[in-house]
Amino acid sequence: MEQVKIAEDLSFSRIIHGHWRLAEWKLRSNELLDLIRFCTEEQGITTFDHADIYGDYSCEERFGEALSLQPGIRSKMQLVTKCGIKLLSDARPEHKIKYYDTGRTHIVSSVERSLKNLRTDYIDLLLIHRPDPLMNPVQVAEAFIQLKDSGKVRYFGVSNFLPSQFRMLSSYLPFPLVTNQLEMSVAHLDSFVNGSIDLCLENRIAPMAWSPLAGGQLFHSSDDKASRLRATLEKLVHETNAQSIDQVMYAWLLHHPSKTMPIIGSGNRQRIATGVEALSISLSDQQWYEVWQSSMGKEVD
Repeated sequence: MEQVKIAEDLSFSRIIHGHWRLAEWKLRSNELLDLIRFCTEEQGITTFDHADIYGDYSCEERFGEALSLQPGIRSKMQLVTKCGIKLLSDARPEHKIKYYDTGRTHIVSSVERSLKNLRTDYIDLLLIHRPDPLMNPVQVAEAFIQLKDSGKVRYFGVSNFLPSQFRMLSSYLPFPLVTNQLEMSVAHLDSFVNGSIDLCLENRIAPMAWSPLAGGQLFHSSDDKASRLRATLEKLVHETNAQSIDQVMYAWLLHHPSKTMPIIGSGNRQRIATGVEALSISLSDQQWYEVWQSSMGKEVD
């Protein structure tokens, strides 16, 4: 598996396994451990993406229970988690609405809970989950510095931040943000045109891509954009000897010079393997732009 250097002493697997829907997979702890071992030992995926809120605050704990069955496996992986969103949830009755909280107290307490749930002593990468209109960057910086100095978090980044938001937070920190996790797919091009990917290239950081298969809409939607994209992707399946259109969708993201790291959010082993095998699919620049044109509904200017 190709490795992407995130920091001087931290590398991620080019393909990341995401656990947003872990609770829906209905796996017992031993079954989840088997899936984790399939990812690490057979597919070379060593990086796992979480958030405190996933599965109504349950997914980190489920993952931690699986790790407790083979504690030594922790040293062979990199754990990413996020904080900054408070859900309206029975698990958090004190929350009356869904809202953002990027205050120092919440960031630190969220990490403490994540460490306990994941049954680990440290998080490799912590992300602020969403831009917060009430964000006090001084408090975020204080929380990050405290967590880094204590050894509880190694590195920090953001998720869904626009370039101006990324630069603003960076200006308060004594160390660099190492990634921005963005929605990126053949159907969602915003990050390519709003400056987010340009900023990643400028700062020499690799973005993480969530929903790289566009939420599955291309497999069933009949609207014009989905139909155009599906036809182009099916054409490229034949031209590249790919297995399926989802493999071409991954390959399209992997072709970009930003070293994009797609997050595969499936518990299905075949779908995971298909995503990993996309690393061997080569697209030409012309083929990449065929997909771009189909997504935009027009040729480039």
